Parts: sequence; C-alpha cells; structure tokens
Amino acid sequence: MGDMKYADVYTESVQNPESFWGRAAQDIKWIRKWDKVLDDGNQPFYRWFAGGELNTCYNALDYHVENGRRNQAAIIYDSPVTHTIRQMTYGELLDQVSRFAGALSGIGVKKGDTVIIYMPMIPEAVVAVLACARIGAVHSVVFGGFAPNELAIRIDDAKPRVIISASCGIEGKKTIAYKPLLDEAIKLAAHKPEKCVIFQRPQVQAFLLVGRDLDWDDFVKDAKTVSCVPVAATDPLYILYTSGTTGKPKGVMRDNGGHAVALKWSMKNIYNVKPGEVFWAASDVGWVVGHSYIIYAPLLYGCTTIVYEGKPIGTPDPGAFWRVISQHGVTVLFTAPTAFRAIKKEDPKGDYLKKYNISCLRYLFLAGERLDPDTYYWAGDMLKIPVVDHWWQTETGWPIAANCMGIEPFPIKAGSPTKPVPGYNVQIQDLDGKTLPNGEEGSVVIKLPLPPGCLPTLWQDDKRYLDYVTERPGFYITGDGGRFDTDGYLFIMGRIDDVINVAGHRLSTGSMEEIVSKHKDVAECAVLGADDQLKGQVPVGFVVLKAGVDRKPEDIISELVQMVRNELGALACFKEAAIVKALPKTRSGKILRSTMRKIVDGKNYVVPSTIDDPAVLGFIEESAKTIGYGRK
Repeated sequence: MGDMKYADVYTESVQNPESFWGRAAQDIKWIRKWDKVLDDGNQPFYRWFAGGELNTCYNALDYHVENGRRNQAAIIYDSPVTHTIRQMTYGELLDQVSRFAGALSGIGVKKGDTVIIYMPMIPEAVVAVLACARIGAVHSVVFGGFAPNELAIRIDDAKPRVIISASCGIEGKKTIAYKPLLDEAIKLAAHKPEKCVIFQRPQVQAFLLVGRDLDWDDFVKDAKTVSCVPVAATDPLYILYTSGTTGKPKGVMRDNGGHAVALKWSMKNIYNVKPGEVFWAASDVGWVVGHSYIIYAPLLYGCTTIVYEGKPIGTPDPGAFWRVISQHGVTVLFTAPTAFRAIKKEDPKGDYLKKYNISCLRYLFLAGERLDPDTYYWAGDMLKIPVVDHWWQTETGWPIAANCMGIEPFPIKAGSPTKPVPGYNVQIQDLDGKTLPNGEEGSVVIKLPLPPGCLPTLWQDDKRYLDYVTERPGFYITGDGGRFDTDGYLFIMGRIDDVINVAGHRLSTGSMEEIVSKHKDVAECAVLGADDQLKGQVPVGFVVLKAGVDRKPEDIISELVQMVRNELGALACFKEAAIVKALPKTRSGKILRSTMRKIVDGKNYVVPSTIDDPAVLGFIEESAKTIGYGRK
C-alpha cells in the first residue's frame, strides 16, 4: 500500500472492490488463478475469487516451510493450568498436520465431508483444524465443554463423519471430562458419526467405545503424510455456529479463498504486525476470534501464535497475561474487555504489571463486547501503548470497524471502534431504510457485497441467510444500533434483538427463556441482558408463576438456574431471577423487553403508549431492586 492514507484506501475499497481485493489476493499462493474477483451473478449471494483454486493449509504451513520459516516457532503452547510450555516450529506443525490429515483420509474422510472438533485449548486442536483444511474437509469447532444437547443440535446440523475430541478440558482449577458429554450428545443426536478420535490427556483417561472410538496416538502412529488437496476459492472451509434468536443455532459458513485473502491482509493493515513476530489472541478456538486470530491469520502471515490454556486471573494471579507477554515477546495482544475488567478488579493499581518487562508489546486490541471507557482508560494508563477497540461479528469473521494501525492511526475516542475497515461500506439507517446523517442513531447496516472473508451464506440454509440481507435489500443487517459522530467515528450502541454479550460470548436470551419456560411452575418469563461491570452483560430473569403454586421462590429460582446451566452450560452465567406478578405487555400481548431492559439498567424510560397496564412497571422496578438492579 506504501504511504497511502486511510481515506484513499477506504474509498478505493468500496468504489472499486475488484481492483482492491484483486491486489490483496496476490499475497496468497493460488493453484489456479481466479476468473473473476467478484462474482455478482446471483445476488444477494456474492462469491469472491470465483474459478480460483488454492489450499488454505498450504498457505498457512507448507508455503512458510518452503520459504525459510521451517525452524521458526509456529505455535507457543502456554498452559499455566497444567504447568506446560511447549513450542512447535512450522516444520513440526506441518509434519503433525500432514500425518493427522493422512490418518483422516485413511478412514475415508474426503473433500466436502464435515468433521466436528470439540477440543480444549491445546495444540492438537490447531492440528485437527488445519488437517481438515489440508484435505478439503469442512471443520466445525464446537466450544469445548458445551452442554450435550447444544452439541447434539450441531451434530444434527453439520452431520459429521468424524468427531475429534479430547479426554478433558481444564477451566481454572476444575477438570471437565469431555467424553461423557460427547457420548451423551451422540446419544441425543439423530445423526451418528462413524468414528470419534480422542486425544487422551494425562489428567483424565477417557473410556473408548470399541469400534467407534479411536485413540489419537494410535490413530496417527502408522499414518502416511498427505499433501494438500486443491479446493475452489468458493468451497467451504468451516462452519461456526452462533447463537440464533430462535434457539436453533446458525451455521456461519466461511469459504477458502476470500477468507485467506482478507485475514492475511488484516494482519498488516489492521494489527500492524510483521511476519516472524509473536501475535497473541487470548481467546478460545471455539469462538470466531480463535478461528481467525489464534489459528488462521497469524499462520497465513508467518507469525508465531500463542495457544494459551488459562485465565487472565487465578492462573495463578492477575499477572498471568503480563508473564506470557514478557516471556514470549508478544508484540500484539488481542482479547476481550472482560479479561481486562477481571485483571483491573483483582489488581486495580497494576502491582503485578510492575513485576514484568512488557516493553515488547506495541498494541492492545479489544473486541467481543462493548469496551466501557473506564476499562479503556485504565488499560491505556497502565500500558502506555495504544488501546484499540474494534468491532466485528462471528458472521463477518474479521473486523468491521477498527483503528487501522497499519494504514493510518487516528486519535482514539473512548467508546468508539474508530472507523469502518476498508472493504466495509457501513451506513446508519432509519426504520424505513433511509441513510441517516452523522450524529443520528439508527440501525447499523453494511452495503452489499460484504468484503471477502465474511459469510457467503449459512451452512445449507440459504433461506435463513436471506434474513440478513432481504429486510433491507442490498444491505446486510448487523443487528446492532449505532451512529457516526461528526468526525465520522462509529459508535455501536448494542444489539437490537435478544442476543446478549456475556464476557465476550454471544448468548441468546431467547434460548434461555425457552429453557426457563419449561419449568413446571412457570407461566411465562422474560430474560434480559443487564449491564454488568465485569462481564459486560449478564442475563436476568423475570418469572410469572402459574396460579396456585405455593413454593418458596428461592427454591424455584435455584431450579431455574440449574436448568439453564444443564442445557446451555455454565458460560450462560444465568444466576439472577425475580418472581413477579405480571410482565409489562403491549395491548397486542408483546412483552416490552426494551422498557424492562432500561428498568434493570436503572435508566430513564418513557411509559410506552402501547402498554396494557402501566402499574406493572412499578412491580418490575421493585423486583429489579430486590436482586440488585435498577435505580440505586
């Protein structure tokens, strides 16, 4: 790009995407060059690099081994919970990946088959992902430890031939055995995988089912290494399920070509990192950040990536991140604001930071939920480096808005992810689809086509993909509200629908309501996201009991908490609920969730003209107070 300024780069990207992305694509090694950078022949389904062939694993591993990075660390595995630090060079990773890919081919997995990966934060998770990419199999990583019925839903949707898992994951001081969860999920699922490959960790020995389950070490022992299978740029690379609002998860599909091009471009232009440097995304391979910035982007770019199995605090203390940065020479850290809120809570004065030299760290990038100004200023004062808030979604796969450090850094404004990233034509519209001027708040939309690397559709569900792009024809609906200020900085105000953000995890309050309403004593309920200093948002429930129920409210509430935990897993963080006489509704019977949300957050609200019984709002205020929310 040379010394082009942001405005020039951005303008070209939205006015002439073909020349812009055609140039970026020259950084990827193609087996066959594309016929067309952008195929817009079947709108609103756009395809990038149509006719092109490549292999993503080749670009992430073989290419670097052939070009002088064989002995550079590809992965640093740092696991304070097992007291392990292990490096794997590009050469070693390539060897393990091609061997595991050979073993998968040996049991019949071929191009286009799906494989579910249900793994903790260990290097073998990365090996499994890249091995699938190597042979053109479509991987779907499910967050390790997800509850069995959630895993079963994903098994039935993805229909994997093989599931790859491990005997356990370790959450802080707790060991979670995965195999019983996996067995239960397979029992619940209508679709049955042919084989399961289980990596045995020393902490837990998983029981293997003869005939179906294979031990990882035995599986790869005599496997032949295989080379990369060419796939079309438009072939699927992976499926990643994200919380839908209807309870049925949405399988976000990522293609091979656009994904590789966009991610490699982002490393230099957004994160301003150099090949050979150490890049650390402190997330999990089960989330989109883990896919994009633990595995694919750093390896496509020739960086060293860190696979960290631990927490920001308690493994062993709030200095955990500083130790990793100083010990491994991390230049860019990317994590969720929750991590920093947790560190700040335990070590407000930054005493632990003083024990380490982290002068290698150039930038801190934060994303995954709203970055509150408090945490932003605290992190900036502590680290004395740019703290960059940036905003994106599982659907987009890489940032929509950011302060692009590799193009032209702008002065930062707390609460804003700065400006749209080149490739994303972001607009604010009113309910009628009219574009609003700077300063006015509305719905945040992106003009089609979305740039490469975003979802081309949902996995085998084009119809549901259309929900994103037909409500306002020609635009992708982000589901967030927001505005541009007069300087063109974007401010994101939060979800318009019922997906909340708990510690960087997107969870549907709708699916929590479905679970709560199954309780035998519950007549109806509403679950909302309440602002929470540590986690960003936490779910809070309001429950109306059936007439004649004569039980202690606390017993019912603890049963509800347990039900949500059993069905969604502990990460749902559903712990607070109040029993109320009635829920505020419109005359047509719709629950006034947005008004309830304002009450819970202690904000001013206008009594809606459509409300059936305004007195109900007083009950909600009182109930919110009893569980520690609302006006103080």
